[in-house]
Amino acid sequence: MSLTLLFFVLLLLSATGFYMGRAAAVGASATTQRPLHSLSSFYGWYVLLWCGIPAMMVYVVWIALEGPIVELLVARTMPEAAATGNMGLALSEMRNIAAGITPPGAASAETLRAVEHYKWLSTIAGAALWVVALAAGVMGLAFARGRVSPELRARNSVERVLEIFFLIASVIAILTTIGILLSLIFETVAFFLQVSPIEFLFSTAWSPMLAIRPDQVGASGSFGAVPLFLGTMLIASIAMLTAVPIGLMTAVYMTEYAPKVVRAWGKPILEILAGIPTVVFGFFAALTVAPAIRDFGALIGLEIAAQSALAAGIVMGLMLIPFVSSLSDDVINAVPQSMRDGSYALGATKSETTMRVLLPAALPGIMASVILAFSKALGETMIVVMAAGIAANTTLNPLESVTTVTVNISALLTGEAEFDSPKTLAAFALGFVLFVVTLALNLVALKVVQRYREQYE
Repeated sequence: MSLTLLFFVLLLLSATGFYMGRAAAVGASATTQRPLHSLSSFYGWYVLLWCGIPAMMVYVVWIALEGPIVELLVARTMPEAAATGNMGLALSEMRNIAAGITPPGAASAETLRAVEHYKWLSTIAGAALWVVALAAGVMGLAFARGRVSPELRARNSVERVLEIFFLIASVIAILTTIGILLSLIFETVAFFLQVSPIEFLFSTAWSPMLAIRPDQVGASGSFGAVPLFLGTMLIASIAMLTAVPIGLMTAVYMTEYAPKVVRAWGKPILEILAGIPTVVFGFFAALTVAPAIRDFGALIGLEIAAQSALAAGIVMGLMLIPFVSSLSDDVINAVPQSMRDGSYALGATKSETTMRVLLPAALPGIMASVILAFSKALGETMIVVMAAGIAANTTLNPLESVTTVTVNISALLTGEAEFDSPKTLAAFALGFVLFVVTLALNLVALKVVQRYREQYE
């Protein structure tokens, strides 16, 4: 039986509980002539939660445990595979045959019997899941429906459940962040035990291609990441020089100067840029912008590489314009109208009000939009690969080919290198440096926000 169908059935049952709880509360109030403690909708949410939470918990736990338990029971019927130590391979073959991926022709008799047993157990488990989940939902619905009365503090109960939900979500987010940070730290430490941090942070020779045999040329790679850091900052800086002025001026125009018709059509059209995949921007940079820049350079006597940091930075800036513009537009709109009126009352023009009142007051939000755009520029990969290249050149010349940290992270983790080799571990060291830089930018932005927020509130 379909798990997706069961999920929607449980949602329908929970929605039914909502309407039953709300109707029961209204009916109980009319019968007893007593006012409800909470709004009638809270009684509906009370019944919905009692119905949906137990059913969904059974659904999630069952799905998580069903596969391992079924495979454990099937493994007991495969003594030959257990005797030869090939149980994992046998179970994988059994799953592929059961799913129709592998034809059963070449399988052994034991495997075929295990396939039939696996299908039978899966069918039984699926039917049992339907019974148990629906039973949990119906029992929760009946219990909550029976407790509905005018005296029931439904709002308190619902808000308590929401508080627990928000707490769990916050803990998951914090633990996930800690887990990511710890994984980066452990692998970075393992990398620095093999490669000197001084070489990694200050050397300009980046050649992580280790040889397979010790007697080969280049048996010891070079892991100086300075070219990657310079390329990343160069492309990100060009992108910000493109995105911030255009995005900020667009936000000011849309907020203060544009007619309503222009704003109604222009803002959604501008934000379409945010939904375009980055690979499309990469094609645009590689096939249009980079050749145009190279041809223009040849026209005025400049030698520009076919793949240049300038092309990647400009196109990346175009991609970031909606982030700067949309967020800046929102924060400028959020400035109280009283500040505009006060400026006009003192005789200031619209441009003076914009420059001396609105932009300083909206500076915290504008700074947040710039930091968000800069962080996205630091993490961009596809545009750099297609428009700037993969050459690790130590240069600040935007007309040359460069590469970035994220491009090399994806390159280092692609292939068949051992996980504990310096080549693979270098990707985690690069990721850790990128994490530290992004964290530092966020801290700087937080300080700016706190300073100016105190001034303008």
